[in-house]
Parts: sequence; structure tokens; C-alpha cells
Amino acid sequence: MTLLNRRLLITGLLATAATPVFAQSGKNDFGGLITVPNFNPADKARINSATAYLQGLGSAQGRFEQTDFKGRTTTGNWYLQRPGKIRFEYDAPYSAVIVSNGQSVNMWDPRLQSFDSYPLSETPLSLFLSKQIRLDQGVVVTQVTSNATSFNLKARDRRKQVEGSITLSFDQSGSALTLRQWMIVDAQGRPTTVKLTSFTRDSTLKPDLFVLNKPQIKK
Repeated sequence: MTLLNRRLLITGLLATAATPVFAQSGKNDFGGLITVPNFNPADKARINSATAYLQGLGSAQGRFEQTDFKGRTTTGNWYLQRPGKIRFEYDAPYSAVIVSNGQSVNMWDPRLQSFDSYPLSETPLSLFLSKQIRLDQGVVVTQVTSNATSFNLKARDRRKQVEGSITLSFDQSGSALTLRQWMIVDAQGRPTTVKLTSFTRDSTLKPDLFVLNKPQIKK
């Protein structure tokens, strides 16, 4: 896996759910605050229900499919234990692993024999994995689109100090929501889409799923 491909993995997955990939998108000098749209009551209700849904996520697991801006697709397994913990395992031939243990986000690339670590607080995952989910502070919703069975929330950095956006897609059946996918667009306008192809609530996840230490690399 090249350095660029590894960065795209981080771009696609560290923007999980409620937070855009602004940390990887590049700063600008716009300054000021975004004017939040005056949403109608139905769209306000969708934003509130999405926030409550994300806040209520506890333990879950499933499969994902990630597609980058060149149309290349990778797949794998994901595991979630809120607050603080999430794991992504890529299928072969990439076989990379990304884990948040509640304090740091660690990534192991067995093909390059490389191990990277980032403070969780410096990644977009910190907002999604925090105890309190907010979509009205540093990250704000700027657009809501919907149809009879689903809706999308587009969000970005409220202060416009960095470029990029995320669009969260939810399936809706009555009052029940399911996060279906998210799409990140970076500062260069390149989209990365992560689709959750399966989603199962699971309260029996093993704690060692969320432990990833630097392996002993054989010389």
C-alpha cells in the first residue's frame, strides 16, 4: 500500500459518522462563521433524530465497503464500542487495521510493515466517539435532503478555517434510523465513500478488539 493509499484509508475511515475529515483537508484563510441555514421543522427533526441516534450507538459491528475518488473499492469488518473505541479491519490484499482505543488511533499496514499512531483528540473520530454528540458547534449541518425512506445530512467546519465536507446517509423506517453510509469530499473535491453493508448491534464484543500495539517487526 502506498503512502497515498494509506492516507486515503485514514481519510475515509477517521471521518466516521458524525464528523468530517477536516483535519486531513487543508486549512484556508476564510475565517468567520458559516451562517447556518434556517431549516424547516421537518429537517430540524431529522437533524435532532440523527444526533440522538448517533448518541445512542453503543456496541455494534458489521461489514463496510470503501470507494475512493478513482473508483477503487476495498472491503472489511468494523466494530464499535462507544464511547471511545472503534476498529476497522481491511480484507486482503490490503489487510490494514485501524483501531481507536479511547486515547489514540493506531494503524498497522502489514504490507509496508508500518505502524502509525495519532492522538484521538486530533482526529475527527474524537467527536463521533465522544460521550456527547453535537452537530451545532464546531461541526454544523449545512444541508438536509430527504426522500420517503432516507435522508442525508451534509456538514462542515463552522468556522471555515478548513475545507472539506461530509454527507451522512441514514435509512429511515418509521422512527427507526440506521446509518447507511458517509461520503467525504476533501479540499481538492475528491470524494471517498464508506458504505456500511451490514450493521448489527452487539453487546458482546471482546475488549481486545480495541487494542492495537506496534507489532514486533522482523528484520
